[in-house]
Amino acid sequence: MNQPNTPSTPNRPVTPITLDELPLRDELRGEEPYGAPQLEVPCALNVNENPYPPSARVREQMARAVSEAAGSMNRYPDREALQLRTALARYLGFGLGPEHVWAANGSNEVMTHLLQAFGGPGRTVLGFSPTYSMYPEYARNTLTRYVAVPRTHDFRVEAEAVLAAVEEHQADIILITTPNNPTGTTTPVSVIDEICTGLARVRPQCIVVVDEAYQEFTEVPEDSALALLPRHQHLVVSRTMSKAFAYAGGRLGYLAATPAIIDACRIVRLPYHLSAAAQAIALVALDNAEEMLQRVGELREQCQLLQQWLREQGYQVVPSQANFCLFGRFEDRHAVWQELLDRGVLIRETGPEGYLRVSAGTPEEMRAFREALTAIAPTTLKERP
Repeated sequence: MNQPNTPSTPNRPVTPITLDELPLRDELRGEEPYGAPQLEVPCALNVNENPYPPSARVREQMARAVSEAAGSMNRYPDREALQLRTALARYLGFGLGPEHVWAANGSNEVMTHLLQAFGGPGRTVLGFSPTYSMYPEYARNTLTRYVAVPRTHDFRVEAEAVLAAVEEHQADIILITTPNNPTGTTTPVSVIDEICTGLARVRPQCIVVVDEAYQEFTEVPEDSALALLPRHQHLVVSRTMSKAFAYAGGRLGYLAATPAIIDACRIVRLPYHLSAAAQAIALVALDNAEEMLQRVGELREQCQLLQQWLREQGYQVVPSQANFCLFGRFEDRHAVWQELLDRGVLIRETGPEGYLRVSAGTPEEMRAFREALTAIAPTTLKERP
């Protein structure tokens, strides 16, 4: 009779290995996982979410869609997400079809696909600081060199400076965020057009990624870089359903570009990267786009009122076209952040030194924020230069 294999020595507890003891890639040593604090607080205004959840009617439709999708859960989902891409193209307009649209698990995966396809070892991605803090991590994770050049004193980008930076650093990809996170400042479509046109002379193969994650919150959402796609074959416009669509938990990002760029993303994407449930729920959200977006105007107004109030209190405020704004400047912004948190209000410690970022919320959340900030001594502010 065969005897089961047994260890030659008795089992003894083993001290767990530490991260430092693993053969981690050198550039990952000492790194921390990305992420804003996820804390249970009465007033969370730190990650630019839409504070209004889908209605009961839409939630019921989402539940039915998931139930129907579960009926074929033993089969793989549509790996091309064709129905979803068709719905996204219809939502965007500008004459786009599904062949112009790519969808992924949040705009994070969209950006990763782009850097996997057009970045990598020996290639450079160019950003404009201050900007979204995940961009360097996308570059690091795809072994792409990341270079950041500063924006103007009022946190904008100018075509001439962008083209000079592209030529200096021989950039293969440039990332222009509008409205920019964390400043909320915008880059006019005319400037993007000038950049794309100038690249034909400076670096014709450079991919231009315009990140419009907060576009729906702007004063004129239709004034989008999407209008430039027919003229510029190397232009990509990235969007997300996480913000204006009140769909952060759904994790659905997408981009629009020429079909060749969509094909490049199809090469690097993992098989079946969007589950059947994710596609089904996103389709429901898009079918109810008018209702899902109905609070956008209200949040836009709340953000503008918030900026006005902050200025009246003596704070420096960066004019924002998003659903958040930067304000300061503080001698010790972390201390202010902590004092607000102690009062049940969570905002974001990010952006240029001395500033904090706060998202627009419900009227009740805005009132809680104003009351908490008013309770903090004004001596925390730096003197104006």
